[in-house]
Amino acid sequence: MKKAVVLLSGGLDSTTALYLAKSQGYEVYALSFNYGQRHKKEIECARNAAKSAGAANFILVNTNMDAWGGSALTDKNINVPESNTNYEKIPVTYVPARNMIFLSYAASYAEAIGAQDIFIGVSEVDYSGYVDCRHEFIDSMEKTINLGTVCAVEDGKKIKIHAPFINMAKTEEIKLGMKLHVDYGKTWTCYKGGELPCGVCDSCKLRLKAFKEAGYVDPLKYEGENK
Repeated sequence: MKKAVVLLSGGLDSTTALYLAKSQGYEVYALSFNYGQRHKKEIECARNAAKSAGAANFILVNTNMDAWGGSALTDKNINVPESNTNYEKIPVTYVPARNMIFLSYAASYAEAIGAQDIFIGVSEVDYSGYVDCRHEFIDSMEKTINLGTVCAVEDGKKIKIHAPFINMAKTEEIKLGMKLHVDYGKTWTCYKGGELPCGVCDSCKLRLKAFKEAGYVDPLKYEGENK
């Protein structure tokens, strides 16, 4: 069976990517990160998703990106914004070079276990303007990985980065996830770490909008009257 490393945050996108890879016949190896983010709820969601999808392994990498901060997700002194989803500039929830770091770990893991496929749930259709969610970035990282791994350079076994939602609206992604039987009630999208998702941060707004447009009710309960 083909092996695939899946970057799994425990959110809607990465969990759908995990189930998609599984449906395509891959033996999936889930890779998650405790990188000093504002809360750890998503990590437990990732662990549960990996178990539910029948992942061959779940690895949690600890890396302290909060040591330098630079994002509302890694610096407690920067507030998570409550704004609309029309972006004139990249919001402070962008974590500097996060996907570059995550994909580098994924490449190392893939080479170590003999996998030639990496899945990541990024999109440049419904997203917050993050530069590391663009097609150009994914293509560049794939090229770099295949220039810096023995499996590609010496053995001719190139690693492919799959970004299946790169051109897909989140509405269509949810419809796909429903067909794949993804339990979205066990995913976490909110940037904040409260008892319930806030419903007002960018991430919550994008999720709620997508569920409504897809014709489904988001199984999560939200604070206030935001659902």
